[in-house]
Amino acid sequence: MASARQGELKQQRPSKQAENPQVLEVEPPEEDESSKPKEYAFNPLQAEKETRIGNFYWKKKSYKAAALRYEEATRWNPGDADAWFRLGEAREKLKQPAAARAAYEQFLELAEDDKRATEVKKRVAKLPPPKKEG
Repeated sequence: MASARQGELKQQRPSKQAENPQVLEVEPPEEDESSKPKEYAFNPLQAEKETRIGNFYWKKKSYKAAALRYEEATRWNPGDADAWFRLGEAREKLKQPAAARAAYEQFLELAEDDKRATEVKKRVAKLPPPKKEG
């Protein structure tokens, strides 16, 4: 009988939301630091470290991991011709001709006098031409 009486009391009382229909404004949570995009500043030491780690992955034939490290190296030091060359090689292994071409072209722009330049020019010539947007 007590449970039936409690049920009646619950039905008679209006809910707190009905008594006070206020809209609560909630501030957005502070941005999580880990979700922010990484900011890159010129840091040749970090670029060298990323290239070394990329070389480690290259030797293990983990080309995707190597490409990611070489890409990081190019972000830390956009003038690092070796990182661009290695990124092109990794993208070529991953069957990404457009990305390989872009990396090789950047390498050629930075180091046109490099001893690998003639080899890279031949590789670029073999890659399919970039697709035109239309």
